[in-house]
Amino acid sequence: MTEVWTVPEPKEVHEVRAADGYPIAVRRYGNPDGLRLVISHGNGFAIDAYWPFWSRFVQDFDVFVHDIRSHGRNPVGDVDVHSIPMIAEDFACVARNIDRRFGPKSKVGVFHSLSALTALHAPFIHDYSALVLFDPPILLPGKAAGDLERVGTRMARATRMKQERFETPAAYAAFLSTRKGFAGLDAGGLDLLARNTLRRGGNGAGYRLSCPREHEARMWDSLYPFARMVDYDRINCPIKVIGSDPTMPNSFLPSTAVPDLLRLDYDFVPESTHLLQLENPEACAAFTLDYLAGRGLGGL
Repeated sequence: MTEVWTVPEPKEVHEVRAADGYPIAVRRYGNPDGLRLVISHGNGFAIDAYWPFWSRFVQDFDVFVHDIRSHGRNPVGDVDVHSIPMIAEDFACVARNIDRRFGPKSKVGVFHSLSALTALHAPFIHDYSALVLFDPPILLPGKAAGDLERVGTRMARATRMKQERFETPAAYAAFLSTRKGFAGLDAGGLDLLARNTLRRGGNGAGYRLSCPREHEARMWDSLYPFARMVDYDRINCPIKVIGSDPTMPNSFLPSTAVPDLLRLDYDFVPESTHLLQLENPEACAAFTLDYLAGRGLGGL
């Protein structure tokens, strides 16, 4: 039987205005007395699709989740300003707003893919007690850098050609089930992903991708240059990297270079691809909890 995942209503929702006035919905779950976690997602996805992962923190942690601009529950913004620097500033606005609204407290950022790369460029990084980054698309200079450039170019091209409208979320889930990159998700995960990465098409015209193709493609265009521009020397925040299995064919972002960054604490989830939090949320949460506990950053 397919498990049907339902994301519950949050304790509260507040709107954060980005530097350009763009509204970002930040939702709070969990235990206000626990360690603060701020969680976001990868390119083209939505944070609610990660519920099987972050639901494992809501009993003991003070959990804040938000979508990247033009994703998920956020409105579609101006594509001309859709960039990693703008999203990095959005993340800084979110972090500062949380502290202003609820008071300063130790917090940990938990980010995947695009949000992980963005966090490494964000001006808030020193405000965090630690970062937990899932499969960040980064490489050291000289470590097959051209491979990452080719991945970005290929993914941008494919994104600009992909189907943008579907009659129902079920039709989108069925479509995703035929794609190799989503082979590690079960039927419940595909259903959850489809329901949360589509929005009504308007005028009764079915559904369309919440993050338009061109917005998503621009992030792939930016992948290589911004991966190369990460300044590791300025990062004094402890970082845990949890990668996909480097032996898996669909681990298309090269986490295998990350262990060479000796300042990072690296693990990988066996038999997982780049979508590891969606494929194996239990293992990903366990790695996260072990790391936090090891740094004295438990939930309560």
